Amino acid sequence: MKKVAVVMGSRSDMPVMESCMKTLEEFGIPYDVKVLSAHRTIDEVIAFCERAEEEYDVIIAAAGYAAHLGGVIAAKTTLPVIGVPLDASPLKGIDSLLSIVQMPGGIPVATVTIGKAGAKNAAVLAAEIMAIKYTELRQKLKEYREKMKKKVLEG
Repeated sequence: MKKVAVVMGSRSDMPVMESCMKTLEEFGIPYDVKVLSAHRTIDEVIAFCERAEEEYDVIIAAAGYAAHLGGVIAAKTTLPVIGVPLDASPLKGIDSLLSIVQMPGGIPVATVTIGKAGAKNAAVLAAEIMAIKYTELRQKLKEYREKMKKKVLEG
């Protein structure tokens, strides 16, 4: 199984993205964490994209403010990119959400909700995408959903 790349624009994004990494671990999906900025480390972002298809099946890109990271990565690779908008600015993540979701036709970035719930959903969506190729993930997804259902009904 190839890995998921969890890319974030700043180390300060790590506490929000922990729910993503924990969920990937729950599914048994290997991942790498990268701190790269579309604006401050563009050469490193491009270098990452040039070799991404060799190592990864899906890329999760978390960013705040203008949140161009996912879009830049999507423009440089054909791998599925999931954008996680972060609540890092005075606009409470709405700016990030709009930056990620407003991609031009032909360069999609799947976009999840703002913050920790979005980070978790990005991991689940990555598992769903990977389950197309790695069928053992389908059963884990079914079990995950059943566990959530029981928690609601019993809690």
